[in-house]
Amino acid sequence: MIDFQLDEEYEALRKTVRDFAQAEVAPVIGGFYEREEFPYELVAKMGRMGLFGLPFPEEFGGMGGDYFALCLALEELARVDSSVAITLEAGVSLGAMPIHRFGTQEQKERWLPSLCSGEALGAFGLTEPGGGSDAGATRTVGRLDNGEWVLNGSKSFITNSGTDITTLVTATAVTSVQENGRKEISAIMVPSGTPGFTVAPKYSKVGWNASDTHELSFVDCRVPAENLLGERGRGYAQFLSILDEGRVAIAAVGVGLAQGCVDECLRYVGEREAFGHRIGEYQAIQFKIADMEVRAHTARLAYYAAAAKMLHGEPFKKEASIAKLVSSNAAMDNARDATQVFGGYGFMNEFPVGRFYRDAKILEIGEGTSEIQRMLIARSLGLK
Repeated sequence: MIDFQLDEEYEALRKTVRDFAQAEVAPVIGGFYEREEFPYELVAKMGRMGLFGLPFPEEFGGMGGDYFALCLALEELARVDSSVAITLEAGVSLGAMPIHRFGTQEQKERWLPSLCSGEALGAFGLTEPGGGSDAGATRTVGRLDNGEWVLNGSKSFITNSGTDITTLVTATAVTSVQENGRKEISAIMVPSGTPGFTVAPKYSKVGWNASDTHELSFVDCRVPAENLLGERGRGYAQFLSILDEGRVAIAAVGVGLAQGCVDECLRYVGEREAFGHRIGEYQAIQFKIADMEVRAHTARLAYYAAAAKMLHGEPFKKEASIAKLVSSNAAMDNARDATQVFGGYGFMNEFPVGRFYRDAKILEIGEGTSEIQRMLIARSLGLK
């Protein structure tokens, strides 16, 4: 039987995060955003709620939930603010999940408890200044020397990489080159503060201004050989699988932003008057908001479908790409329409829709551009 209703446990989580977002995040996040300041206190509260440990086993300090639970939390946070949502998404799916999926028992016991509690954040360094969508063009190099990996190279646009509670960054690096020129790419964990590992000043960004993003550099940076994460030479393949899961999570963020635009418009059109009537009485406005609701609803169904296949252990790469593409389009379209509904006020930073508009664009770029999603979908259909 097909059932799109959330069970009691999922619904309780959704409501808890919704209440937290409205009561704790909404009143203060605008100030953090304008100051471009990382909201440490909010992150700590999210940690105490167990949000960073949602999909991880209890033996490592997790909540024993699943990836869909994480997605529900992300959607509800993003209905209010995407900076907070992306901090959670990146901390879980990019910082901690690779260790959970591919780490040794010792690595899990060392790193996961603090990451699950939200007392620490992890990051994943894949993108480089010369390689975004073409992640296989990695130039960062790692070589073994007397039982240590020596890293040289740089990474760009890395979320959660420079906060006061960032504890490690896992970086992909070329660890050998075969005779045919094919690169062996491995993943290596670099603890914060390691000599030779430098975090550049934070970026000045268009959106996500209350989240943490930096460029990283490695100059003769040495870490123990046992900091290899997963199998040597499988770093790129490992991260591709992490990206598939992450796209479902990013889709949930996109849905949250799209739904948040509907929420704000409904509130505004019930108060704003023009030409003697509340603007919500005009059919042009009603139709615009109806279209926004349709986009959010459709995108939610797409990420629910992808998550369902993931949790059942079925192939979900195509569905993840569809969800990511549909939700990022919905977020961008709804943010544009919401700004139009608000008129001049939509262009003011004091109103959430202005923040939503600035935040929406990156959803069409991060964790695989819209063009990459179309390419993956086409490949899944047998198109070469």
